[in-house]
Amino acid sequence: MGKIILTGDRPTGRLHLGHYVGSLRRRVELQNEGDFDKMFVFIADVQALTDNADNPEKVRQNIIEVALDYLSAGLDPEKVTLFVQSMIPELAELTVYFMNLVTVSRLQRNPTVKTEIQMRNFETSIPVGFFTYPISQAADITAFKATTVPAGEDQEPMLEQTREIVKRFNYIYGDVLVEPKIMLPTNQVCCRLPGTDGKAKMSKSLGNCIYLSDSSKEMQQKVKGMYTDPGHLRVEDPGKVEGNTVFTYLDAFSTEDDFAEFWPEYKNLDELKDHYQRGGLGDMKCKKFLIKVLDKRLEPIRQRRHEFEQDIPEVYNILKKGSEAAGEVAAKTLDQVREAMKINYFNDAALIQQQAEMYRNK
Repeated sequence: MGKIILTGDRPTGRLHLGHYVGSLRRRVELQNEGDFDKMFVFIADVQALTDNADNPEKVRQNIIEVALDYLSAGLDPEKVTLFVQSMIPELAELTVYFMNLVTVSRLQRNPTVKTEIQMRNFETSIPVGFFTYPISQAADITAFKATTVPAGEDQEPMLEQTREIVKRFNYIYGDVLVEPKIMLPTNQVCCRLPGTDGKAKMSKSLGNCIYLSDSSKEMQQKVKGMYTDPGHLRVEDPGKVEGNTVFTYLDAFSTEDDFAEFWPEYKNLDELKDHYQRGGLGDMKCKKFLIKVLDKRLEPIRQRRHEFEQDIPEVYNILKKGSEAAGEVAAKTLDQVREAMKINYFNDAALIQQQAEMYRNK
């Protein structure tokens, strides 16, 4: 079996730089490298509804936002299958079968689920759909027999849960499903890019995100207000780069070519950090450099997004075609699953013949 990649995002808002460095940039690289047999990227609207059931319009409106972010970032529907989760009913069916293979106590031990429950204040009233979304994720992955799932390290418990389900299914019913492996970001900084305020995670509700769709002016305003070193009060003061959001972003985005182009006084980021730590370098100079670096990365994305925004029906057509193609793949897997579970009654000619003879000979 070849290499099959699957990954996706919840449509609860526009994608930001955290999504970009954590997964989206790597997806485009993988797509262009072509070192895979198939690559599926999906919009996880069913999963988004597990904690937005009372606000379906939020999910509905953000389908197009995520699709535009995908396309503008460089995902090519000729190379990658882009689809919408809810358009593949086989995923829901497979989720139900997997529910019989997982205990409540096992779901409760999943550290990712624990963290997500606390973040949403679901401790006293957990929606069943949200509680079981690791099982739904397992269905998403296994329906396409994905061998590789690009994700942050915080998602490793979810992949481990999927592997457990695959092992149990294959033990009971036979070798049908594939155990996936996680593909972590190559740059450790990219595992979790902080918000502009220095908080551990970008969040729309906290207002600390730089979105891929932000204009240059919006991005510049956010960078200028970015959290740095609170002890670096004067230019001549030594500064800290650890926990300094500007330098974290430079770690994630800047290259030696950027220094040669925009700030030739320094050869690389290490030299810049050394100067900042010695003192004599102001925060605003570092922020202005970061603005140039981000503009260089984001301007092509902005331009592509503007082009796709001019033909929204075609964007939906891309998603529709991708969903149809993904549905065909998932349907084949479900046929194999039903056969293995012996619930393919109408297609089992041997069963029908055997029972027909049994009752004739009574």
